[in-house]
Amino acid sequence: METKVFSIKGEELRSVTLNDAVFNREVSDGSIYNAINNEAANRRVGTASTKTRGEVNYSNSKPYKQKGTGNARAGDKKSPIWVGGGTIFGPKPRDYSYTIPKKMKRLAMKSLLSLSVSEERLVVVENFTIENGRTKDLAVIVNTFVTDKKRTVLILKDDDVMMRRAAKNIPYLRVLSYDKLSAKELLYGRKLLMLEGAAMNLNEFFGDK
Repeated sequence: METKVFSIKGEELRSVTLNDAVFNREVSDGSIYNAINNEAANRRVGTASTKTRGEVNYSNSKPYKQKGTGNARAGDKKSPIWVGGGTIFGPKPRDYSYTIPKKMKRLAMKSLLSLSVSEERLVVVENFTIENGRTKDLAVIVNTFVTDKKRTVLILKDDDVMMRRAAKNIPYLRVLSYDKLSAKELLYGRKLLMLEGAAMNLNEFFGDK
C-alpha cells in the first residue's frame, strides 16, 4: 500500500510503500488483548506484603486465662482473630510477569499498526532529529501534526538519545523505537507519528515472519 510522507512543516513530500503484511492486514483482537494484558502484568511491582501471626511484633501472652471465663480458649494475641494479630492468606511479594508466544506478540503489533492505518491515526514524517535535545524544537514539529495535544506516539528508526531527551517534558508524547513497540501505546495513542526510516525498518522487521 502507498502512503504519503510529510515534511516536519506538514508539507507533502512524496509517497512511500508500506508492507501490506504489516500495515494492511486483518486485525486480530485476541492477540491485541493478550499483548496488552502481558505488558500490564510485566509492569506490576508485586511488592504487596502482609504479616502472618508468626511475623507480627506483638505479645506472646494469652488474652485471658484458659479456664473459668466461659469463652473459647485462645492461644495468644497474635492470632488473626484479634486486633493487631496476623493476617490469614494475605498477599506476599511475587512476580506477576509472564511471557506470551513471539508469534502472538508480533501478530498483535502488526494488527495494531494496521488498525492505526485504517483509523487514519498514522502519519509518516521525514527523518529528523533534535541535535540539541531541546523540548521546544521538538514541540514545534509535533504540534504541526497534533493540534489538540492528546496522547501521541513518536516511532523512531533507532534509539535516538537526544530525541528522547527532548520528548521528556512533553506530557502527551510517548517515544518508541521501531523494534521496541508497546501494544498499549499503539492502541491508545490518538496520533502515531512515524519516521520514514522507522516505516522502512518495520516493513522488514515484521514482514513475512
